[in-house]
Amino acid sequence: MKTLEELKAIKDKMKDKVVLREGTSQKRVVVGMATCGIAAGARPVLNAFVEGVQAAGLAQDVSVTQTGCIGICQFEPVVEVFEAGKEKVTYVKMTEEKVKRVIDEHLKNGKVVAEYTIAEYKA
Repeated sequence: MKTLEELKAIKDKMKDKVVLREGTSQKRVVVGMATCGIAAGARPVLNAFVEGVQAAGLAQDVSVTQTGCIGICQFEPVVEVFEAGKEKVTYVKMTEEKVKRVIDEHLKNGKVVAEYTIAEYKA
């Protein structure tokens, strides 16, 4: 059994990650977390976005959330990036390694990583 102090320490440690996932920022990263997405590896992708956005100092500008089925199961893990005034970008077959590049190029610098998008995907 954890003490009240231990539980408070855990809460404080996780507070930034929970706030990050609930945000209503200008940029929003949405990871498909339905059964198909989870089976394809969406959970590590979600975690990589949460941790990467925090580490990059983008928590004030970018929120990371999850959703159910996006409807394109054959392309899982699927990540959608929404930005105010811009068309949604859909990244497919995402991995933890690809997340790093999306954070650096797209979320930080505004340049879509075209070869990871559904429009450019080659089977």
